[in-house]
Amino acid sequence: MVTAVTIVQILVSILLVIVVLIQGGENVDMAAAFGGSSQAAFGPRGAVSTLAKVTWVLGAIFMVTCVTLAIWATKSSSSSVLQNAPAQTQTAPAAPAKK
Repeated sequence: MVTAVTIVQILVSILLVIVVLIQGGENVDMAAAFGGSSQAAFGPRGAVSTLAKVTWVLGAIFMVTCVTLAIWATKSSSSSVLQNAPAQTQTAPAAPAKK
């Protein structure tokens, strides 16, 4: 089951990167690129595109798989790494040699 969720997470993350890179900016124009004011920052927004919806869905799936894998990782390891480490004994430093 963990393998299946991991594979889904890898596929979703690759698709998420591709979808985000395909999307264009919101009303990006040449004036905004060279320091002019752009009305896109505070102006009215248009309809939500299909790519934006896909991004939201992929992002939600990615977050769910991350949380699922994190919960399974904490439940499967009942002991800490430090608990499994061998005990170390402390020794006193050697006395300096007399001349």
